[in-house]
Amino acid sequence: MKVLFVVSEVEDLVKTGGLADVGKALPLALNQMGHEVVIVMPYYRQLAEKFAAEDMCEKQVLQSGELIYEFGIKQCNLENVRVLAVDYPKYFDRKGLYTDSYHAYPDNAERFAFFACAALRTAQRADFKPDIVHCNDWHTALTPYFMSVDHSGFYSQTKTVFTIHNGAYQGTSRLSDIPFLHSHYQLHSQLDGDALNYVRMGIRYASKINAVSPNYAHELLSHLGSHHLHEEFQRRYHDVSGVLNGCDYSQWDPKTDSHIAQTYDHQSLEGKAVCKADLQLQMGLPQEPRVPLIGMVCRLTDQKGFGFILPIILRLMQHKVQLAIVGTGDPEISRILRDVATTHSDKCAFIEDFSVTKAHKIEAGSDFFLMPSLFEPCGLNQMYSLAYGTLPIVRGVGGLKDTVVDLAEHPHQATGFVFIEPSADALLACIQRALLFYHEMPEEFEVVVKRAMNTYFTWDKAAQEYLSLYESAMYG
Repeated sequence: MKVLFVVSEVEDLVKTGGLADVGKALPLALNQMGHEVVIVMPYYRQLAEKFAAEDMCEKQVLQSGELIYEFGIKQCNLENVRVLAVDYPKYFDRKGLYTDSYHAYPDNAERFAFFACAALRTAQRADFKPDIVHCNDWHTALTPYFMSVDHSGFYSQTKTVFTIHNGAYQGTSRLSDIPFLHSHYQLHSQLDGDALNYVRMGIRYASKINAVSPNYAHELLSHLGSHHLHEEFQRRYHDVSGVLNGCDYSQWDPKTDSHIAQTYDHQSLEGKAVCKADLQLQMGLPQEPRVPLIGMVCRLTDQKGFGFILPIILRLMQHKVQLAIVGTGDPEISRILRDVATTHSDKCAFIEDFSVTKAHKIEAGSDFFLMPSLFEPCGLNQMYSLAYGTLPIVRGVGGLKDTVVDLAEHPHQATGFVFIEPSADALLACIQRALLFYHEMPEEFEVVVKRAMNTYFTWDKAAQEYLSLYESAMYG
């Protein structure tokens, strides 16, 4: 099968979040299975600085109405997968991918409308005629639309898959602010007021729509979980499905992790105890081996559950527990966490920062990992936590529900602790349940830890499911 993978970021090339993980892992998994995959992405400044990509061909010209866009095509390889990058410095030679570190670029809708169309021209110029064009998130959601108005015949037999990694980000902008689309009169009848919603267009024009976990796909079909696109998803419910992301165990494996104080595996957890002592030292917490340590690494946003955490954090400090949080984001959340860490320095530590090493140390050194998300399309940290024997405490939404088995619900298959109700009290009750299990049943706790470490979510399995999805798009 020939797959054109259109994505805005790819790990090892340029990355801001989990989308890049999929942008690398899925094409590589498909390629290793014998399928021909070409990735198309923007040629960002960060990519240009990191790799000496060569020109694939002469400059290409894309015309939209009276506007002329002249762009280059760069090419490089990522572990035997061909990468083609759309080189248009006016849009992509910038400090950040989507923001200037503080504010989203005001022309993002224009930038990615151009890219969604230029990606098709890029594959055509490379003479790569795909069976499937796989688009990812709002940045590429217009690509199926552009295929529908392409009269070259190049894509006449090609089907499209649109993957939603986070439906909360929809690429909504006034049509008047997107010069590239001014000549596309077909879109005028599809506006919400004067605004065009890119994700809505992806849902309407793609052959198949999928989410990054089965449960998140189910939530997108509901009124509460659809991010205000309930009617769009319901119209296409036969074509909506979910494929759970895999985990890159080459980077997240306690047996080989160079970031942690001592490696370990499920047969011997002595190294995990060393990692806990190291984490306590790094975070400035008392080195008490039998005090349960709850870790958290994330963006400081409401989506990550701080609306549940902050109301109960002082009550949590009354327990025999330690809390270690690493992250950046909302200044008000940061302020509250700093205050709690100052007044309860023996139980709470907060570092307003992010680094790969800190993330690995939290995963290896904690007894529990906290993810009480408001919504979570897939989530990766709970997968990392399971691999490291750090039991997740999660809200049962999205991919968290698909990957963590609650102790109370299924005691013989349990890998963590799950609560459902979106409230601070429900979160506190779940944490208390976990702490009680830790303190009162240490032998059973170790059994669950070892079971968690033997839980795997591989990209091979995810790639097989995507192949089935591609085939359903092609053959109905």
